[in-house]
Amino acid sequence: MAIIPQKQLFSWKEIDNLADLQRFFLLIKYLPDEELMRKLELRRSKGRNDYPVRVIWNSILAGIVYQHSSIESLRRELMRNAQLRQLCGFDLFKGIRAVPSSNAYTNFLKLLVRESDSVDVMFYSQVKKLSRVLPGFGKTLAIDSKAISSRSRKESKRSHIDFRGEADADKGVKTYKGKRKDGSMWESVKSWFGFKLHLIVDADYDMPIDYKVTKASASDIAVGRDMIADIALNRPETLKHAELLLGDKGYDDTELITTLWNEHDIKPVIDIRDMWKTTGARLVHGQVNVSHDYKGTVYCHCPVEGEKRPMAFGGFEKDRNSLKYRCPAKHYGLQCKGSSRCCVSDNIRIDIASNPRIFTPLARSSYKWKDVYKKRSSVERVNGRLDESFCFEKHFIRGMKKMKLRCSLALIVMLGMAYGRIKQKQPDKLRSLVQPAA
Repeated sequence: MAIIPQKQLFSWKEIDNLADLQRFFLLIKYLPDEELMRKLELRRSKGRNDYPVRVIWNSILAGIVYQHSSIESLRRELMRNAQLRQLCGFDLFKGIRAVPSSNAYTNFLKLLVRESDSVDVMFYSQVKKLSRVLPGFGKTLAIDSKAISSRSRKESKRSHIDFRGEADADKGVKTYKGKRKDGSMWESVKSWFGFKLHLIVDADYDMPIDYKVTKASASDIAVGRDMIADIALNRPETLKHAELLLGDKGYDDTELITTLWNEHDIKPVIDIRDMWKTTGARLVHGQVNVSHDYKGTVYCHCPVEGEKRPMAFGGFEKDRNSLKYRCPAKHYGLQCKGSSRCCVSDNIRIDIASNPRIFTPLARSSYKWKDVYKKRSSVERVNGRLDESFCFEKHFIRGMKKMKLRCSLALIVMLGMAYGRIKQKQPDKLRSLVQPAA
């Protein structure tokens, strides 16, 4: 933690009573930033030290904690709030003259961009620390992407004059489709110019596990594959601990699904798109009167009455890599006139390798799949906190490197605050950035 000893004009007991300031102290007390501080101080070496590295770093963290959307907003708060200046480590005898200039912040952020690898190390260190104190952390994961709109113009000839253009962003489009209660279809198209933040979060605690920042046009499926491959290569313990990965239809991909199960033993709980050109059901391979729909629901057809009944799910047999389904008549105690002519005995098995996209280890037709899939909303809650509490709805960031740094810092603060809450015996405030500390 970059806490700086100094002379105090008033006691820490007075600061403890200021619960709003205590939230920030909760963060810097447990943040593992010492290695980054040493690297930044080494870069500065014998240069001018008007604004010490640790002081300006703390003030940037304060800007995130106290929801300042710009550096100028942060500077105004520092000039107004003497207690916050003390907590950050500014020279109290200088007063408002101790607050760094806009250029000083710009130069410091450039240094942070150069040390982006160290910032990433801090993020993953925070993830490991949380995994040690939160039971079951990392077992159920959820993946999704978040649109980050740019307030600047697209790069043009004019943008080279006033430097307000955005050269690293592009246009992204997302299409949402669904069916109304009356059976009619609806479609909504969202487009934006900017970036996209791809997140993998713990679905039980709503905490980020991994992230990646791309242009807005990047494919969710392609980036999802890359993120899983990167975790497997650099942080394999994360995948060894995981049991489920939840995703919406944007991650419905055979390669991703098979990779999760075959290589990492993770059950994919990913919604499916209807890619069948014809409606109806298809026969299950090797069966005469057993069919399935594109969502993996298996049906038995009575050979006498022709009635179609959903078969009872009997569980997943890992040793056979198969889903087991039971005869609905025998399982539910129904009378079937075609039982004597039916080729289905007590149960049938479907090898998930026959169609891994439709038949997954956690069967799509099971009640458990529906219950587990509801947890996918955890990643949407994290996205909402980034917009509301971390000011991504209204930002002034330009450039891919700066956007990645801003996302990294926001997620580090999110994890750091959560870890501080746990250490201070406040698990009920685990997800809160704005609730006061005890």
